Amino acid sequence: KWMVVLGRPSANTSMGPKRIRTVRTMGGNTKFRALRLDTGNFSWASEGVTRKTRILDVVYNASNNELVRTKTLVKNAVIQVDSTPFRQWYEAHYGVTAGRKKRMGEEKKEEISQSTHVKRKIAARKEDSKIGQLLDDQFSTGRLYACIASRPGQSGRCDGYILEGKELEFYLKKMKMKKSK
Repeated sequence: KWMVVLGRPSANTSMGPKRIRTVRTMGGNTKFRALRLDTGNFSWASEGVTRKTRILDVVYNASNNELVRTKTLVKNAVIQVDSTPFRQWYEAHYGVTAGRKKRMGEEKKEEISQSTHVKRKIAARKEDSKIGQLLDDQFSTGRLYACIASRPGQSGRCDGYILEGKELEFYLKKMKMKKSK
């Protein structure tokens, strides 16, 4: 019949080594069908920082539990990402460790050579270095909750944002309710 009414099978983007196929669409344009992805660009909105990081797990999907079980990456799925790039940036920017609990008796701090200008800059930033308790707990585990904002089956990318504040509380409550069932 017509190409307009053509339906294509869903991508069902899963976790694994990157595998992307191109699809020709109307007008000779292309879409990038991600079949497997293992990394993505994630933004930490309150700090204004974006880092490429590994995707570790799919933990919640409002539309379908089957997508969580099969670890399918779709838009608005809540996933766990590696916190290392964000922790490294936080420590370099504020000079404060994120998520590491301070133990009694351990006051070892290795000195790194910095100019007095950099020391003053970091000291001035330390006042603003407050992150939420829930986010700090996640840094200690090495995994952050994030939400996918792009459409992996259409754009071939898995980009999103780190959950924090009220949104993080909401999804943690939802995940807790699902586990208790």
